[in-house]
Amino acid sequence: MKFTFLGTGTSQGVPVITCTCAVCQSADRKNNRTRTSLMIQSETTTVVIDTGPDFRAQMLRENVQDLDAVVFTHGHKDHVAGLDDIRPFNYLLGKTIDVYAEERVQQILKREFSYAFEPQDYLGAPQINLKTIDEMPFMIGDIPFTPIRVFHKELPVLGFRVGDFTYITDANFIAEEELEKIKGSKILVLNALRRETHYSHFNLEQAIEIVNKIKPEQAYFTHISHHLGLHEAVEKELSSTMFLAYDGLVINN
Repeated sequence: MKFTFLGTGTSQGVPVITCTCAVCQSADRKNNRTRTSLMIQSETTTVVIDTGPDFRAQMLRENVQDLDAVVFTHGHKDHVAGLDDIRPFNYLLGKTIDVYAEERVQQILKREFSYAFEPQDYLGAPQINLKTIDEMPFMIGDIPFTPIRVFHKELPVLGFRVGDFTYITDANFIAEEELEKIKGSKILVLNALRRETHYSHFNLEQAIEIVNKIKPEQAYFTHISHHLGLHEAVEKELSSTMFLAYDGLVINN
């Protein structure tokens, strides 16, 4: 299985005007973080988790030629705003794209992209087949997904375990019974927004505590704001099995 980090960043804390901080002005491409998203590819199936505002640019950057499904973790704008850009895949591949989401997230999609769900004759609208998920395991093609329930303050969010790889973003609480589902993962991806405590995201210290509980072979931190600091400098502080993810990073597992 191939896992590609399409995006590892967040708009959290970034000012509206162009930022002049060291991270945003860095020439190191690992500091150029677009909104968080992950692509999973098997021999027969391609799935993207979350389509943020940068989805189109991310897919072009990675030269993605196929897409079978999109899976959503939750309905916040920075995770769903790019859904309209599945239209080129509808057109080029001649197929409807399956979209997997909880019912509460489906309601957000129907509100934000109403034109994709209303009866219409416009062939240019996104062609979407909604599929409802909950906390039960499911398959997309030959890729198995085990949902992990986490919380983003009070908001229920889904993380996903795919084989020995677990991916969690936008969380600041994981119950013990959900941690049990993660244990045994060889690779754990977890959000780590910044150094300071945040009301709805793990900070770096809290994310490291979770990693130390799970003890995966490798851990990668994502959903990183520019407040965390420069990629190279932060990685020097981490143990030999912990890393900052970056846009374009590929893990074969």
